[in-house]
Amino acid sequence: MTQDTSRRWQMLAITAAIFYVLWLMAPVLAPFAVAGMLAYLGDPLADRLQRLGMGRTVAVSIVFVVLLLLTVGALLLLIPLISRQVGNLVQNLPYYVDWVRNVALPWLQSTLHLDPSAFDTDRLIGQVKEHIGSIGDAASTVLGKISRSSIGVVAWLTNLVLIPVVAFYLLRDWDRMVAWIDGMLPRSIEPTIAHLARESDSVLGAFVRGQLLVMLALGIFYGAALTIMGLSVGPLIGMIAGLLSFVPYLGFIVGFGSSLIAALVQYGDWNHVLIVVGIFTAGQLLEGYVLVPRLVGEKIGLHPVAVIFAVLAGGYLFGFLGVLLALPAASVILVLLRYLSERYKQSDLYKDHGGGDPVLAEVEVVVTTAQGTVETNTVIGQRDEKKDAVPPT
Repeated sequence: MTQDTSRRWQMLAITAAIFYVLWLMAPVLAPFAVAGMLAYLGDPLADRLQRLGMGRTVAVSIVFVVLLLLTVGALLLLIPLISRQVGNLVQNLPYYVDWVRNVALPWLQSTLHLDPSAFDTDRLIGQVKEHIGSIGDAASTVLGKISRSSIGVVAWLTNLVLIPVVAFYLLRDWDRMVAWIDGMLPRSIEPTIAHLARESDSVLGAFVRGQLLVMLALGIFYGAALTIMGLSVGPLIGMIAGLLSFVPYLGFIVGFGSSLIAALVQYGDWNHVLIVVGIFTAGQLLEGYVLVPRLVGEKIGLHPVAVIFAVLAGGYLFGFLGVLLALPAASVILVLLRYLSERYKQSDLYKDHGGGDPVLAEVEVVVTTAQGTVETNTVIGQRDEKKDAVPPT
């Protein structure tokens, strides 16, 4: 085994060991991942304050206080609003049930010519109540176990307290950690890793900061527009649509469907349905032509199918942590795939044309049409080895 091959096997083994350890520790990494994301978001602002002459600890303290105040302010603003909206939804729930029973189901039955027994509302409502009861029993059992288990309560509170503490220390030592990691890299691959890290940082910065602003802008737009329209649960639908917009079309589908049902139940006419259609059409145009190009940019280039796959795969492999890190990880993987694609196109495997396949041969075919013209086409056919064989002399 040559020295170069040995070095590559060693690096592959180290990389596999790191990923294996991360996979084993995935259940306890959620607070550290959240703290790392907060530190990553705050590092550019801390660096800017450092360039103004502040010390790193002072700059980090200012950034940390600002992030803490913004979080507390958002919670103080959103919790009462969400509470009122949920109460309003619960209060209007009987109207939604009556609308489904007396309007939606009969319309579907008459339009699709289905068996009336398929829409037995009493049976459907009974099944829903039965499942709700089982869910309530399961939830009460789980909550009872958690309340009786001091370890579960302590673990939950510990994770909640860990996030700001770990975020502060990560933000304070961010530059030193990056320098330490750079110093630990093998010198043979350090320039390549540094280049990929800079490109990944550019993609992640465009995604994380831009996507958060897109979600906030869409939530405000949908919530304000539906509230001006007069929809009672408009702010709640707007917040949910904005929050789910990080998955392509999911926020639009959920928000649009919920708004249509709410408008039909509350007003019962087609004018407000058309208003809902106009609001979400404007929201899609705003997202596609203004928000995403200006705030996120074209650096990420993730296909919507890739985004959906990343979220589902991350949730299946790592649970909540996987969903949380799915899109940032997919952005970094995209950078690596671009690099590997360029390396592949520079390799002999891609550039070498080879000598052709001996099984296939080009055959000139001359075709005479009824009008007397002659056409010559080149087709690929299978070579007859017996016919092409040279007879013995």
